[in-house]
This record gives sequence, structure tokens and C-alpha cells, in this order.
Amino acid sequence: MGICVEPLDDAMALWDPFEQFIYRTAAEREGRSNARSTGGDLDLTIYSLRKWMRLAIKGNPTILLLLFTPQDQLVSCDELGAELRALTPEIISRRVQAPFLGYLQAQKQRLTGERGQKRIHRPELEEMYGFDTKYAMHMLRLGFQGVELLSTGQLSLPMREPERSFLLDVRRGRVSEQECLAKAESLERELDDLATTSILRAEPDEQRVEQWVLEAYRRRWGAPAVASL
Repeated sequence: MGICVEPLDDAMALWDPFEQFIYRTAAEREGRSNARSTGGDLDLTIYSLRKWMRLAIKGNPTILLLLFTPQDQLVSCDELGAELRALTPEIISRRVQAPFLGYLQAQKQRLTGERGQKRIHRPELEEMYGFDTKYAMHMLRLGFQGVELLSTGQLSLPMREPERSFLLDVRRGRVSEQECLAKAESLERELDDLATTSILRAEPDEQRVEQWVLEAYRRRWGAPAVASL
């Protein structure tokens, strides 16, 4: 995942302005967009800064990972990237509670078939363990990460123990589906409580964040500041 300040022509195009670029080696290899990635494949998404920030202040769980990626794991981080990561306290707020909880609940309902047809992406895992253990792992990961972020203001990457080892056991089929669902319900209750008890600010500082985004574009485009009308 990456973020770019797109060129002026791409940002201001009347038709289809740039918002993101996606490249997947699995899709290229198999000639279809829904091809499953395997070991060694590259899944790459580059967001425009505008789109990334809109998703971030809404609390999108995947988007927020870039704010907490360890420095030595960043492929590239320039001056603007460092400034963006320093804005984390102004970006992160209790708004993250609803997306983390909502995604966890949606995945649980799809895993059990409560929400439409039972969603099984990996029939080989269903045959081996009776349910899609990778899907269950990601369901619980969302819960663990949501609780950590709302409780501490941080996301540990890689995940902290004992949660990390528990998720690996889920992925390897060492935890039953019923145990996974019971843990999901427990995490739901924790996330419900954290909606009002979290240490995070109630709302992001949208004014401060927007000012920085505008300044980032001006700096990259070499444009002077313009007084508000």
C-alpha cells in the first residue's frame, strides 16, 4: 500500500480524476481480476492523498495500517510521509470503532451464513477443517486490532502476543469454528464498550488535517497559497 500526491492534471481532470492505482500479479497472470494471490505474488494499491485521507478519518481499518507500520518496514517514506505519520493523533478518533466492529460482524455473519450465502473463498480449508480458517482469522484480527487501537491509541505490527499466536492457531485449524465465533462475540462486546470509554479523541481534527493536505498539494505542485473566498 502506498500514498501519492498525484500530478495536478490527474487530480483536476473533469472525467475520472485519479484516486487509486491497483496492480496484482495474480490477476495479470490469470487474466481475471478476482484471481487468488499465492505466495510471492504482489498486491499493490497506491491511493491519492485525498482519497486515503478521506478513508483514514472515517476509520477504515486497512487504510490506518500505514500510520503504524514500523519505520524499518517502510519501502519509502519522504518528508511528506513523515509529516503525515506525525499527524496520527489528529487523524485517529473514536470513529474507528464503528468500522472495526462493523467489518467484524459482517465477516462473522458471512462465515455462518447469516448474511446471504455462506461465504467460502477457500474450499480446500472448508474440506480440511469444516470452515474457512483464513477468513475466521481475519474476522478475529479485526476485533483484536480494534480493541488495541481504541484502548491504547496504537496498532502493533506485527501483532502483539498472545493474540498473534492465537490467530496463527486459528489459521492452522487448531481452534474450532465455535470457539472462533465465541471469541468474536467477546470482541464485539469489548468494541461496544470502547465506543464510549476509548482513550481516543471523540472526532478527528478535520480542520488541521485538511489544512495539511492542502499544503501538501501546494508544495508538490509549486502552487502559492490562496486566501479563502
